[in-house]
Amino acid sequence: MEVIITDSYEEMSQVAAGIIASEIRRKHDLVLGLATGDTPRGTYEELVRLHRSEGLDFSKATTFNLDEYLGLSPVHENSYNYAMQRMLFDHVNINPSNVYVPQGNTDDPEEFCHWYEKKISEAGGIDLQVLGLGGDGHIAFNEPGSSLAGRTRVKALCKQTIEDNARFFDSPDDVPRLALTMGVGTILEARKILLIASGLKKADMVAAFIEGPVTSHITASALQIHTHATVVLDQEAASKLARADYYNWVRDNKHLVQKHVGR
Repeated sequence: MEVIITDSYEEMSQVAAGIIASEIRRKHDLVLGLATGDTPRGTYEELVRLHRSEGLDFSKATTFNLDEYLGLSPVHENSYNYAMQRMLFDHVNINPSNVYVPQGNTDDPEEFCHWYEKKISEAGGIDLQVLGLGGDGHIAFNEPGSSLAGRTRVKALCKQTIEDNARFFDSPDDVPRLALTMGVGTILEARKILLIASGLKKADMVAAFIEGPVTSHITASALQIHTHATVVLDQEAASKLARADYYNWVRDNKHLVQKHVGR
C-alpha cells in the first residue's frame, strides 16, 4: 500500500485527480469505479477542470459507482445517482450509456445486484476503483462485520453511518436504513485502488486501517492485501499515523524506488 500525505484537502484532491487522469490518458477506455460523498467532491471538481482546460477525455470511459440508498429514485436529490450527475457526469464528455450507478428504486434488489456484478464482468473488470472512508472505517457501505469476500448486495446501515449522513437529509428519520453496495470482494478485484480521506475526524480510522490488523470490523483494512492500493490523505487525516515519516520519505524518494522496480 502506497500512502501519500498532502498538506491540505485541496492538494489531496489535486493529487487524487492527477492519478485518475493519468489512468484515463494511459487507457482511454478505462473502467473506473467511483465513490460518492463529501471527500471526493474536490477530486471531481479537479477532474472537471482538467476536462475543460486540458481536454481530459472521458468519451470512451465506463464508470461503476459503489453504492446507492435502497428506496431512492435516481432523480431524488439525496440519491447518489443525482449527486454524481451534479458533481461530475453533467460536466464532462462521458457517454451516458457507459455510466452505471446502482438503482435504489429497483423492484428486485437481489436480481439487480447479480446484474450489476455481471455488467462489471462484461466490462472487463474495474481498472481503477476510487474509495472514500466511512467514519467507522467502512468502504462503500460495507459496514463493520461485513464479509471481506462479499459481493454486490443489500446492506443494512449501522447507527454511525445513519448519523453521519443525516446532515444531507431534513431529518435523521429520513435517512434510508438499507443500501445497495459493492462488496469488499468486488472492490478487491479492481486492478488498482485509490482511497482518499481528509479531516481530523477520520484520523483514528486512517491509522487503524493502514497500520492495524486486517479485520472485517474495519473493512478498509482489506486494502492491505491488495497488490496496488494507493491512499491519499491530507495532514489532518494522517495525523495519527505512527509511520508518517516513512511514508513521506517514500513519497519524496519515489524515483529511487521506481528505479529498482522489476529488478
